[in-house]
Amino acid sequence: MAELVGNVLVGQSGGPTAVINASVAGIVAEALNHECIEEIYGALNGVLGILQEDLIDLAAESQQQIRALRHTPGAALGTCRYKLKKQSDYERVLEVFKAHNIRYFFYIGGNDSQDTADKISKLAQQQGYELRVIGVPKTIDNDLPITDHTPGYGSVVKYTATTIRELACDHEAMGQGDLVSIVEVMGRSAGWIAAGAALAKRRDHPHDPPHLIYLPEIPFDQAKCLEDVRRVLKREKFCMVVVGEGLIDADGNYVAADAATDSFGHAQLGGAGDFLKELVETNIPGVKARLAKPGIIQRAAAHAGSKTDADEAFLAGQAAVQAAIKGETDKMVTLVRGDTDHYTCETGLAPLAEIANGVKKLPREWINEDGTSMNFQFLRYAQPLIQGEVAVPFESGVPVFARLDKVRVDKTLPAFVA
Repeated sequence: MAELVGNVLVGQSGGPTAVINASVAGIVAEALNHECIEEIYGALNGVLGILQEDLIDLAAESQQQIRALRHTPGAALGTCRYKLKKQSDYERVLEVFKAHNIRYFFYIGGNDSQDTADKISKLAQQQGYELRVIGVPKTIDNDLPITDHTPGYGSVVKYTATTIRELACDHEAMGQGDLVSIVEVMGRSAGWIAAGAALAKRRDHPHDPPHLIYLPEIPFDQAKCLEDVRRVLKREKFCMVVVGEGLIDADGNYVAADAATDSFGHAQLGGAGDFLKELVETNIPGVKARLAKPGIIQRAAAHAGSKTDADEAFLAGQAAVQAAIKGETDKMVTLVRGDTDHYTCETGLAPLAEIANGVKKLPREWINEDGTSMNFQFLRYAQPLIQGEVAVPFESGVPVFARLDKVRVDKTLPAFVA
């Protein structure tokens, strides 16, 4: 395929992770190796920044700051949950691409982001504008189809498992058979993060916390939950419960959700832990129930990040550029696990259309019969993803993260009108 000469644009979308910036670092590092790439731009705040022609020059950043992205949480380019709604929105994106000779577009994000990237690419093809679009996977939820796992997941479950072990030390001192500790974790449609709490258990101590894990994949039964808690408290000084925010009842309804939805139509979750706390306190006399909600802390916890996760996020960014240079488009980079006892991972590609808006559920066969604990198949899957520690530099006792200069690219188009 003929070499395509032009500029790169990279954007970030959706909820950040502890390693999303490592993918940006991978893209920049690899793009600098190819003469056909003339400029490397970043879109501030995802597609919203593209619409507003709000671009920065990533090649103008110091290599020190680009390297620092590998241990920096949050989305250094800024992110958004803006949904392109009108045909004119997509046409505006193409106008910006043409104005800045964008020939390579890399979008780092989850399900909705890959759908956006796919639609932008299809419009470019309809207009005869040569553009190569590659999606880079990102989501702590780990629910993207086809890819074995997603960058961001390993770090969030490493943080979750670490938190469970730390809380267990506290509760062992405080509990007298009357303490129920509930930890609500993220996970809108799938229980991957809640399941990851099982990594806190020591292999030779099956009664280690978390004692109960409630997943969106298993319809919630209030009577069974109360029975589960009573059984644990008879045996242990405390009962630790982990619940995914997307917990549903037997009718398929969220046990806790606001009436409001986001721009993509997703329910605003957060309240499953409160629901369990009230259930326990109301129905089990004498029990003290405590609730912890890490919330967005769990996706920003670079201090507990997984080196494996950060390295794979960087690798995914590199692979996106390599694929585009070779002529690939309308694809997302996937992580492919090696078929050996020793964990290995390489990259592959999958059509954006097969990723967009799909959801990968936690396999039922990885959940024990009791519905509240994970079996060896899940542990074998997740354990390698949390290995290694990210080397975060410290100064005056606190971590040092990247700070981009964000040199603006001159605007050439009329201002965007929503």
